[in-house]
Amino acid sequence: MKKQLFTVLLLGAILFSFSTSTQAQQPDYEKYGKIAIAVVKADYPGEEVRDYKYLGRKKINDTTVEDSFRFQVQEDTKKVDVIVRVNHDLSNNKTLTITVVPQKQ
Repeated sequence: MKKQLFTVLLLGAILFSFSTSTQAQQPDYEKYGKIAIAVVKADYPGEEVRDYKYLGRKKINDTTVEDSFRFQVQEDTKKVDVIVRVNHDLSNNKTLTITVVPQKQ
């Protein structure tokens, strides 16, 4: 009886771990990527955002990090690269500053 119970528990644990590991996990920077998209769309209303890339995370201090994103915006006939930097606090998940830096090509 103990062997059967152990087998059932082991099988249940394996199935549970498999089902939780196969679920799509969202990257932790996704929230800030959505904020960056909204900022670019507000700064360039009516313009097409053609490309988007997550540039990475930089540690500012023990609790603050900076996530950087690059957008390519079609402004009239010119392409403009826009770098958006979102500083946020890891301890409370609040956004501290958002910096937008356009770079003309």
